[in-house]
Amino acid sequence: MKKPVVALLGRPNVGKSTIFNRMVGKKISIIEDTPGITRDRIYGTVEYRDYCFHLIDTGGIDLEVNAFNNEIKVQAELAIDEADVIVFVVDGKEGLTANDFAVRDMLVKSNRKVIVAINKCDSSKVKDTEYEFYELGFDKYLKVSGEHNLGIGELLDEIVTNFEPIEEEYKDIVKFSIIGRPNVGKSSLVNALLNEERVIVSDVAGTTRDAIDTQFTYHGKEYVVIDTAGMRKKGKVYETVERYSLLRSMKAIDRSDVCCIVINAEEGIVEHDKHIAGYALEAGKAVVLVVNKWDTVNDKDSAMRKWKNDIEANFQFMSFVNVVFLSAKTKKRIHTLMPEVLRAYENTRKEIKTSLLNNVITDAYSLNLPPSYKGKRLKIYFSTQVSTNPPTFNIQVNSKGLIHFSYERYLENKIREAFDFTGTPIVLQFKNKGEQ
Repeated sequence: MKKPVVALLGRPNVGKSTIFNRMVGKKISIIEDTPGITRDRIYGTVEYRDYCFHLIDTGGIDLEVNAFNNEIKVQAELAIDEADVIVFVVDGKEGLTANDFAVRDMLVKSNRKVIVAINKCDSSKVKDTEYEFYELGFDKYLKVSGEHNLGIGELLDEIVTNFEPIEEEYKDIVKFSIIGRPNVGKSSLVNALLNEERVIVSDVAGTTRDAIDTQFTYHGKEYVVIDTAGMRKKGKVYETVERYSLLRSMKAIDRSDVCCIVINAEEGIVEHDKHIAGYALEAGKAVVLVVNKWDTVNDKDSAMRKWKNDIEANFQFMSFVNVVFLSAKTKKRIHTLMPEVLRAYENTRKEIKTSLLNNVITDAYSLNLPPSYKGKRLKIYFSTQVSTNPPTFNIQVNSKGLIHFSYERYLENKIREAFDFTGTPIVLQFKNKGEQ
């Protein structure tokens, strides 16, 4: 079951980012009193009771800035297009403005559920302006204060009214997503994969507004491939503004066991490729890098060496990931993808015996003692794996404040040398002795 999407919209400086941070539970959005700070949509995941949904924070819509500021207008329209529920945030202290009516006009056309959140309701001044917001013409109004955490619970209750509780989908079936920038050949890759002779396409398929799930059989086992759909609206701006594909990629990442990040061999590596890869890594997902449109490359041997060097330079934070070179159009080398997907999946679920892990950590510590700091030196007492997806290790030490990032990287490298964790991030958690 896909997670619903909720978007926060409103004019500048009404407190959207404060409400966003309150719901997500982290200070992700930048909060300042200067209008227009949030220029791009910012994404987070909200877990509330038995529900979970994606939350989008958008830039403020201002009629007076650059003739309705086209870039912010476009990202607001895209957020509306993605959303199942829209929270229209207004300023309870200042009352209605022309910008509020501009936002209202956008939302009336959306046919989405709209909740008007009258923010900054933490003073008696709000009583003088509260009822004027009914002029906006929506059905649901709630008084809240993002800064003081007032009314946020009631707002969340209203948001999830028609949501379904989270249920595990495709239980015990490996799910992998095909993600990447627009026009890198994601859907063509899925079609090529499903049409390969060894793959049998089943009649079981699900379609959501943001992705297409296809269940299929490969070598006698069931799998689900998630293809992030292209932009639904027509127009150059929806096709060329790459960052607007990010939400679809993030939702596919969230639902996947393995993420196949597709790069266009014709264009080379661009910054947005690294952003998408970073989100997969941050989510703790196993990853395969796929260089598509390999049929357009001349002198493939030298090109492959150059590509591997470029990938090593640009994806230093994912040096453990394998790269597949293929052509979805001609199906050349398409057979190399599934083995890497399965390898990454198996490695992200790998469990290491405690005795073997401690031997590796102890040997690494003896081989390279950490430097002392103010007369104290890090000591490692015991190590154990505590979870998978991704593999996570607890390492008991005398003082985790003595951990330097370079020594943590050293220990991770030693673990990777001893055990095959190709394709998956691993997490080292340092705990003081006796700490839970």
